[in-house]
Amino acid sequence: MTVPVALEGRLGAAMAGAAAEVEAMLDRLLPQGEDAQSRLYRAMRYAALGGGKRIRAFLVLEAAALFNVARLCALRVAAAVEMLHAYSLVHDDLPAMDDDDLRRGKPSCHRAFDEATAILAGDALQALAFEVLAEPDTHSDPAVRCTLVATLGQAAGARGMAGGQMIDLLAENAPLTEHEVTRLQMLKTGRLITWCCEAGAILGKAPPQQRQALAHYGRDLGLAFQIADDILDETGTREQIGKTPRKDVAAGKATLVSLMGLSRAEAHMRFLADQATIHLLTFEDKADLLRDLVSYVITRRA
Repeated sequence: MTVPVALEGRLGAAMAGAAAEVEAMLDRLLPQGEDAQSRLYRAMRYAALGGGKRIRAFLVLEAAALFNVARLCALRVAAAVEMLHAYSLVHDDLPAMDDDDLRRGKPSCHRAFDEATAILAGDALQALAFEVLAEPDTHSDPAVRCTLVATLGQAAGARGMAGGQMIDLLAENAPLTEHEVTRLQMLKTGRLITWCCEAGAILGKAPPQQRQALAHYGRDLGLAFQIADDILDETGTREQIGKTPRKDVAAGKATLVSLMGLSRAEAHMRFLADQATIHLLTFEDKADLLRDLVSYVITRRA
């Protein structure tokens, strides 16, 4: 059974340190300057810098640490996934998608700039993520870099995050079952979180069994994370969650919370959390921070 973990404790210190390192790496990798594209650069940096707890980046770093991967290599991959995640948020907030004016407590990218600039900023962030993964500084072995690029493409594309977003948009006009909502969430949120856990194993050239264990951890954590998000959306305030609450309900979209009810959804979330921690047994105490993260994800209030 999981127990609440205070973000101020061991996990809080580790996440704060990782977030600062990732922020510095993003600042270094994101373009800036006063040339003709400077507005695009500013929009990219606005979307990617100074926001969020960097949970996906933290997963990359902690999974890589299990295999003693060089910190610089892991940080580049962590920054790349944060770029790709930022792109997805920029596009999700657009009027044609989820139509939200607020993200991480500040105006959405298309509100701070304009829709066309936001679209281009998202496109450029996605492209830069793959560029970073493909560069020799990310790993000395070209096969590892190719695997990172190929697997992130799969996680983010039509059979992953983008496909899940398509199903989510269609769900406004067609009621979904619990099974269908679970599949949607595994694609839209879970595939990228799973990739973050696998990326550390790819960087470390881990044995297949250990890579699979991390993938299963990421799958269960990703689903638990999404249910926790839906619970926060149902029970939280605009100030707590940093975006407009209850938009899915207003749009008529089904979530596991709306289909199961709050009590049953919470129980399912805790079951997934317990499953996620079981997958880490092979790593013994080296994975303690990953275990702490599970507890934090399902007990957070913002």
